[in-house]
Amino acid sequence: MERSLRFVLLGTFTLRFSTGLTGAMLGLYLAKLPDFGGPAVDDWVVGVFAAVFFLSELVLSPVFGILSDRIGHHRVMLYGPIFGAVAVILTGFAVELPVLGLTRLLEGASTAASVPSILGFIALATAGNEVLRGKAAARFEGATLAGLGVGFIVAPTLFALFGQTAFFLNALVYGISFLIYWRGVKDPAGEAEAVASTHVGLNRYLRLIRSSHVLLLAPTWIALNASIGLWFSQSLFQFSKANPKFPDQYLMSGFDTVQITLAAIAIAIVFGAGLLYWGNRFKSMRRTTIILLGVLGGGVLVLAGFVVNHATGLAFAIPVAAIVVAACGLFVMAGATPAALGLLADISERFPADRGAIMGLYSVFLAIGQITGSLIGGFAASWRGIDGMLIATFGLLVIALIPLGRLRSQEHEIDGTIPAVRVGEASA
Repeated sequence: MERSLRFVLLGTFTLRFSTGLTGAMLGLYLAKLPDFGGPAVDDWVVGVFAAVFFLSELVLSPVFGILSDRIGHHRVMLYGPIFGAVAVILTGFAVELPVLGLTRLLEGASTAASVPSILGFIALATAGNEVLRGKAAARFEGATLAGLGVGFIVAPTLFALFGQTAFFLNALVYGISFLIYWRGVKDPAGEAEAVASTHVGLNRYLRLIRSSHVLLLAPTWIALNASIGLWFSQSLFQFSKANPKFPDQYLMSGFDTVQITLAAIAIAIVFGAGLLYWGNRFKSMRRTTIILLGVLGGGVLVLAGFVVNHATGLAFAIPVAAIVVAACGLFVMAGATPAALGLLADISERFPADRGAIMGLYSVFLAIGQITGSLIGGFAASWRGIDGMLIATFGLLVIALIPLGRLRSQEHEIDGTIPAVRVGEASA
């Protein structure tokens, strides 16, 4: 990969590290907010805060995607770290719920500015090179999820050591992301011509969203993101305190920061290995096949999770075997999201001057999924704790399977080798 593409991926990692760090520390902060002079927080408030973040991303991603097509992907990348730094500084000072809600809006704006511009850059830099595109898509997902995962891992220890000050330290990481994009990334070949081109109008953009390919990809990707977002929004909050409402659930017995950190590290290693493995299968396997296997792997993970959650009193070998099965399911599930991203990048070939707007759909699908998962997760946890979250996850995975058959039948039409059409002729 060329130098700028490598720096874009590095900046993606550091930026998503900051995002994951803030989100995870916020869950811990909210669980202990009365200790800092704030009010007690219910499960549903945690879900609403996560939903506010993704609502901001959902609304603003198309705006920043279109803006990046008009003024340059590289330039719009720089906005994300600025929004994020402001958000975490405010979080470190705030104990009032409305102010903390505002910081969630700013964090969402950070992601909304960054993701469409980064993906537009990647789509342009890999145009005409399917092998490079497959690698870049997998590595983008890897950098995104690795960043979020490492932030998730570091958060408990960092927050235990520094408390509210940890949010200010995160502002420095946002500053590093800004420097990476500013000094390490150069405009890709063809960007100046793309910026100067006539861009797709709102009607054409809406027609693309309503096209059969997008409509088939959307529910599968949204459901997958919802199943992941459900856990990102709730798990630390649930694992970090014992819940007497569900004494029969082992995973709700209360774990310390070291235990949570070690478990998060193990999950990140398995998921990262899965991303690398399935990212290198793009050339030899259909992308919808990888997505299908990922959904099935998620189902296996859920079933094994039920066994682990009710392991108290069972022979030691049973929960150990369930953990191994869960790890295998997680490994297979890892391939689903980069495969979906590869399909979206192929769709963008029809709109070469508007890759940022098209790739902004990634954030739209992600945000809708994460909002859905966050809200479902809050109610599911209140209803049946970890069992409720597992049941909700399984239901979302079933929904992800429904349109996949038709998408597979049309996959040959979503191909990176489709010649780019001129803006005035694009019909999705």
